[in-house]
Amino acid sequence: MTNNVRPLLTLLSEEQKQQIHSYALRILSETGVRIDSDRTRGLIQRKWGLRAEERLVRIPAEVTEAAIHSAPKRINVYNRRGQPAFQLGEERLRFGVGVTALYYQEPVHDKLELFTRRHMQDMVRLGSRLPLYDVVSTVGIVRDVPEHLSDHYGSLEMLANTTKPLVLLVSDESNFPPVLDMFESLHGDLGTKPFILPYFNPVSPLVMNAGTTDKMETAIARGLPIIFSNYSMAGASTPLTPAGTLALLLAELLAGLVIAQTIQPGAPILLGMLPVYFDMKSMLNFYDPQSVLVSLACAEMMARYGIPHCSTSGSGTGWGMDLVAVDTYWMNTLSLLLSQSGLAPFIGDSHGSKSISPCTVVHVHEVIDQAQRFSNGFQLDDPSAALEEIAKVGAGGSFLSSPSTLKNYKTGYYNSRVYPRWSMEKWQAEGEPSAWRILHEKTQALLADAPIPDDHDELLGRGEALIRSLKSR
Repeated sequence: MTNNVRPLLTLLSEEQKQQIHSYALRILSETGVRIDSDRTRGLIQRKWGLRAEERLVRIPAEVTEAAIHSAPKRINVYNRRGQPAFQLGEERLRFGVGVTALYYQEPVHDKLELFTRRHMQDMVRLGSRLPLYDVVSTVGIVRDVPEHLSDHYGSLEMLANTTKPLVLLVSDESNFPPVLDMFESLHGDLGTKPFILPYFNPVSPLVMNAGTTDKMETAIARGLPIIFSNYSMAGASTPLTPAGTLALLLAELLAGLVIAQTIQPGAPILLGMLPVYFDMKSMLNFYDPQSVLVSLACAEMMARYGIPHCSTSGSGTGWGMDLVAVDTYWMNTLSLLLSQSGLAPFIGDSHGSKSISPCTVVHVHEVIDQAQRFSNGFQLDDPSAALEEIAKVGAGGSFLSSPSTLKNYKTGYYNSRVYPRWSMEKWQAEGEPSAWRILHEKTQALLADAPIPDDHDELLGRGEALIRSLKSR
C-alpha cells in the first residue's frame, strides 16, 4: 500500500465559511459598490436589471451566486513558446518575481538606485533562471525613459528576456491597450494559449474605478485570464479587525467577479487579497501575522467557490534581504503551501514595496525550496520503511552503504543552492564569511550569467521600433 504523509493547514470550518460568505453578500446587497464606469454600469443594468443610484450598485445574492457558478475552476497557462506551463486551480502553489518597484537594491552594498531598463532586464532574467519561480510579474516602473512610455519599455523588456508566463501590471491605464497591441504585434494572438495574466485592483473600500473595469473588459475581450486582487490597509481602507477586513475585501472580490462574468460569462479569473495593516504612527503599511490568516481564509473561500486564488507573497517588509523580511516570507510561504492556494506572484520587494532586491529573490527561492519539501511530506510504505535493511544492519550497525542510502543520498535531504554546508573548520579556512556575503556573491554570479532567450535581440529591436513610432506621432 502506498501512502504519502503530508501536512495540511485548515483555518475555517464549513460553518465559518458560510458565515463569511453571508457577510460579503450582505455588504454587496445592502451597502453596495460604487462603479465609476458608465459602460460597466450599463452592462450590469442590461444583464441583471440592476440600476445605479449615483454610481452605487447593490448586487443581490442571486447575481453573485450566478457569477460564482459561471467562473471556470481551472485556468491553463502557457509559456511564450505556446507550451503548457501549469494549471491554476490545482492544489500546488505557484510563485512569481515582481512588485512594480520604484527602486532597485543593488546586490553589492544594498544601495538603492532608481529602477531602470537594465534593472528590469536583469531581474526578469534572474526570475527566469531560478526554476521555482513559475511566473515573472512586472518587476518595476522603468524610470530612465520618457514617463509616458515607461509601461511600453518595461513590458517589452519582460517579453524579450524570458519565455515564462508574465503577470502584467500597467501603471498608466491609458497604456494598457497599446501595450497589448505591442505584444500582439511581436508575438501574435494572445488569447489562444495565454501566457499573459493582467493584474487589476479596485479601490478599497468598495470602489470599482473606471480604469480597472475598462482594463478588465479590454483583457477579457482578447481572451486573457485576469487577476482581480485588492489591497487593504487595515485601520484605514478596511476595518482594523481581521474579520471586518476579510468580509469587506471578499465583497470587493465578488463584485469584481460579477463584473467579469457580466462582460463575458465563463471569463477566466483569479481572485485574491493583499491584506496589510496601516501604522498610524509611522504612516506605513506592513504585514502582520494576522495578514497571513486573512490570506489563508481567502484561499479557503476561493476553494469553496471553485475559483483560482491569487495570494500575497508576504513581501514588502524589511529593508532588503534581512531578518525582518525573511520572517514574513517564511511564515507566509509555508502557511500558504500547507493550504489551498494558487499563485503568489510578488516576491522580492522591501521598503514597503518601493524597492526590489535580487538578493531577496535568490534567498526566498531557498525558502520556497525548503517549504515545498516540508509541504510535500514523505512516503510511508514498505520500501520506504526499509525493514529488511534495518534487520540486516541490526543493532549497532551503520547505514552508510545500505541500498536506500546509496539510492537516495543525493536527493534524500535538502541541499542549498546558495549556502554551503561547511564545518566550523572549513568556515574558518574560508575566511569566516557571513551568510550575507555568500548570498550577495551568489546573487551577483546568477545575474552575471542568467540565460537570454534566443529571440531576445529580434523582439527588442522590433519592439523598440514600435515604441519609436509612438514617440513620433
